[in-house]
Amino acid sequence: MPLPYTIDTHRPTQIGLVTLQSDETIERDFRMLLPSDVELLVSRVPSGATVSLDSLCAMEESLTASAGLLPIGSRLAAVGYGCTSASAAIGAARVAELIKRGADTPHVSDPLTALIAACHAGGLRRIGLVSPYVESVSHRLIERLEAAGIGVIAFGSFDEPLEERVVRISRQSVRDAAMHVGRSAPCEAVFLSCTNLRALEVIDEIEPELGFPVLSSNQVLAWHLGRLSGFADRCARIGRLFDFGDAALAPTTDGRPH
Repeated sequence: MPLPYTIDTHRPTQIGLVTLQSDETIERDFRMLLPSDVELLVSRVPSGATVSLDSLCAMEESLTASAGLLPIGSRLAAVGYGCTSASAAIGAARVAELIKRGADTPHVSDPLTALIAACHAGGLRRIGLVSPYVESVSHRLIERLEAAGIGVIAFGSFDEPLEERVVRISRQSVRDAAMHVGRSAPCEAVFLSCTNLRALEVIDEIEPELGFPVLSSNQVLAWHLGRLSGFADRCARIGRLFDFGDAALAPTTDGRPH
């Protein structure tokens, strides 16, 4: 016998996330950062075991299908793409186009777009960059940042091509790298690049020592999705980033306003 039921019309704010098959960190970090009443819905995109410009660009072929695996009945306030280096390799505008083909959402962001928005919101023009990856991958990211008016005046890399090893880089190593890069030039901030790097947990520890903001891929992406969707002021306030002003008018990597 069919049982009667009613439909609940209340919807929480829902955020979509397309993350890499190899990523073990971003979901944990997002659940630390997002307010408890924001619902995180996750899909994954196939990604190579070795990180190179070719393997990053190869994700372009799967982004629409991966976004299409987010729940059909959801109402996604925004969708994030969880890869900093692939956003630089593919291009933020192209990433947004491909994700919007698969998911119905008014906003798409990625760590590169979010970082640029954060730098504009905080008035940051000279940053240090810590990357886990090989030179060609890091160089593309630096090019994208400099094209957006953000100079990378200090740089350091773990020079690691294997994604499964990036997530195992120790907390102490990430901390030491951030301190070294941040003290090697007159930076206004240090950015810890890569959504798979265990960087979020060192931010509050090293910001007081450096005396300026420390940003990470997952932190800026969660913050920017919150700005686009109206809940950034309720995120867990990990880092000085959450004291920055409204980035709604900050340009994206292709020069378009949000």
